[in-house]
Amino acid sequence: MNRPLPLPLPAAPATPTWGAEIGRRVRSLFLLKAVGTTVFTWLFFIGYFHLLRNPAFPVAVMPLTALDALVPFQPHFLGAYLSLWLYVGVAPGLQPNFRELLVYGLWVGGLCLTGLGLFYLWPTQIPPLAIDVSGYPGFEMLQGVDAAGNACPSMHVAVAIFTAVRLEHVLREARTPLWPRLLNWLWFAAIAWSTLAVKQHVALDALAGALLGLAFALPSLRWRPGYRAR
Repeated sequence: MNRPLPLPLPAAPATPTWGAEIGRRVRSLFLLKAVGTTVFTWLFFIGYFHLLRNPAFPVAVMPLTALDALVPFQPHFLGAYLSLWLYVGVAPGLQPNFRELLVYGLWVGGLCLTGLGLFYLWPTQIPPLAIDVSGYPGFEMLQGVDAAGNACPSMHVAVAIFTAVRLEHVLREARTPLWPRLLNWLWFAAIAWSTLAVKQHVALDALAGALLGLAFALPSLRWRPGYRAR
């Protein structure tokens, strides 16, 4: 008597490639992410420039360190300095759903409000630097708009390291190869270095900014209501 052939087992669902996972995250809530990041940035700048032009207390001048003496003016890092405003949109742009996007926004919002609170209580500026920027396109506008106040902590570094930590987490979740993760950290390093290279900050500003950013980035990986690790 012939026995019936066993039915084939259903095929296991294909695991999406890292590129497909990144693409899915980019498409999710794309318009909300784009508009929300833009509005959030403008709101931060409103508070930043108000405190810059109307300090509530006497402005302290940040001291220079040996590292500041070793770092020359490097105008070619202006592009890296300005690229922060593109970089900060990458991590929120890769959040997979509304809940994760909202929690991300709350953490980075807390970071920015803390920075503004520090600028209110302790306004600072870098020492006047004898650098002629007239021969470097973009620098006169930069120094006219983003004067060398609200120096410590460097919010450039704080927000950049927050973004780098959260983006590293996203790339690990998506199981990307090593090179996108290295690119992430190289981009962060270029932004952090540029704050010193274009003489918008001193070393103590950058250090304080890194500590502030980490103080929010690391807890933000743990306190995420509804998050389930993959």
